[in-house]
Amino acid sequence: MQIVEYDPKYRQSFVNFNIGWLMDNFGYLEPSDRHTFDHIDEKLTNGAMIYFAVEDDIPLACCMAKPLEGDTWEICKFASTKSRPHKGCGSAVFEAAMNWAKDHGAKRLYLISNSGLKAAIHIYRKFGFQEVPLDTHEYARGDIAFEKILE
Repeated sequence: MQIVEYDPKYRQSFVNFNIGWLMDNFGYLEPSDRHTFDHIDEKLTNGAMIYFAVEDDIPLACCMAKPLEGDTWEICKFASTKSRPHKGCGSAVFEAAMNWAKDHGAKRLYLISNSGLKAAIHIYRKFGFQEVPLDTHEYARGDIAFEKILE
């Protein structure tokens, strides 16, 4: 398995993984999801990066880091394929996204999740994220927030 930065040839996998994950877990997409999928190039131009775990040129998992305000970055669009085993891929792309943000000036990493997503929350905690109060946000499905303060 390799961890690679965004390549346009993996664009549809990014969209498919995330739509599949969102539909399986929540049954709908939100306007902000559609906006991200329709504006991937713009997000990348503005500093975001998407990482993929790839094996035999087949993407297995993905995760995005994107700048928010000041030195805060969001870790988001964290999803994987259901069609192949991929043990460890989620952690690997999550860590790569975190490192991208840190290397590009992040002092605080932030994410919004749902309290029912136990596997994802396990990964957040594994990497040192702490639960914080949920402020106003763009995701109706979000009921929990996490942050990690970087040194």
